[in-house]
Amino acid sequence: MKTATAPSLAFVLLLLGTTLGLAGTDLVLPAVPGLPDVLGGSATLAQYVLAAFVAGTCVGLILFGELGARADQRRLLVGSLIAYAAVSLACALAPSLPALVGLRFLQGLSGSAAAVFAPGMIRAMFSEGKAVRALGLMGSVESLVPALAPVAGVWLLAAFGWASSFYVIAVLSLLVAVLVRALGASLPVPPPTRGKGNYVRLLKNPVYLRYSLSQACTLGGLLIFVFGAPAMMTKALGASLNAFILMQVTGIAFFILASNIAGRLADMFGPERMILLGSAFSALGLLGLGAYGLSGGTDTWIITALFVPVNLGLGLRGPPGFFRAIIASEGDDARGAALVILFILSITATGTAIAAPLVTTGLAPLAGVAASFSCVSVILLASLRPLKVG
Repeated sequence: MKTATAPSLAFVLLLLGTTLGLAGTDLVLPAVPGLPDVLGGSATLAQYVLAAFVAGTCVGLILFGELGARADQRRLLVGSLIAYAAVSLACALAPSLPALVGLRFLQGLSGSAAAVFAPGMIRAMFSEGKAVRALGLMGSVESLVPALAPVAGVWLLAAFGWASSFYVIAVLSLLVAVLVRALGASLPVPPPTRGKGNYVRLLKNPVYLRYSLSQACTLGGLLIFVFGAPAMMTKALGASLNAFILMQVTGIAFFILASNIAGRLADMFGPERMILLGSAFSALGLLGLGAYGLSGGTDTWIITALFVPVNLGLGLRGPPGFFRAIIASEGDDARGAALVILFILSITATGTAIAAPLVTTGLAPLAGVAASFSCVSVILLASLRPLKVG
């Protein structure tokens, strides 16, 4: 019983750690507009509270990817969670908006370790089939954070003020750190790669790039569309935010469904087929949205229906694709996971910036930008050699 329970408990703690990292943006989001009234400063500076966290996360990914390849990831994870708790507490006590912006950079940096270490630890704990299912479940739970955390953030803001979300993150992070420390050896880690691995080596590995960049392009395409959809629907189509909420909730539901059956389908039909099929399905969904926009379509119900395959495709390819990227890193799991997430953030940021001037002009331009990245995923999968297993 003990050996069966320990990996499950370890997985739950890893899931909590990655979820807390995501909550650093989504739970705090509702408080951002009111920060200038409380701490002084401008509305523009308040937006840097979000940007600084993302910037810190990017630096943290690279840092923990390097540290995780050289040291015991369990100790690093505990230390990062304690640091995340301490910086979150400091954010709650920030005396000014510029100070909060600086602390948010440190918060993003310290909160990124779990996302870097979790894939390698899951790989070490489970067989390939169970690991893919675990990653699917993790992705399912994480997909709920952007939908549910802002709701909790609104309640915390109304009941206890802007600092309350930071206090919650601090307390929960410290609790998870204590539990991870107590769990000890139940969290296996890949052996340190030390001198034999580095980021340049990964960037020169075409098999790793096949999986990591295709993963980033498929997820990035979806996120580019999601980030631009509220303005597109309200400004260009004259719809309400309720239409966007319906589209997003429907998409998340189908993503959760697909990601939780992806492992079983990969066992039945092979992971390579599921990765290519899911990528193509997601790209076709975005191309369908673009075609509907070019035809003059504005019905948000049809947009919601066309958005479903985008999420289904990501759910089908996400877990096996991420797992194969980790395997392709050839034992350099921490750096491999860090680069995948960094690619996702970079592609999403680039695509969102490209689409920003176009979102108020209609559905087709936004879907076109998102589809262009998603199609690159299919091209990469078709043009580069897959991983040889066994």
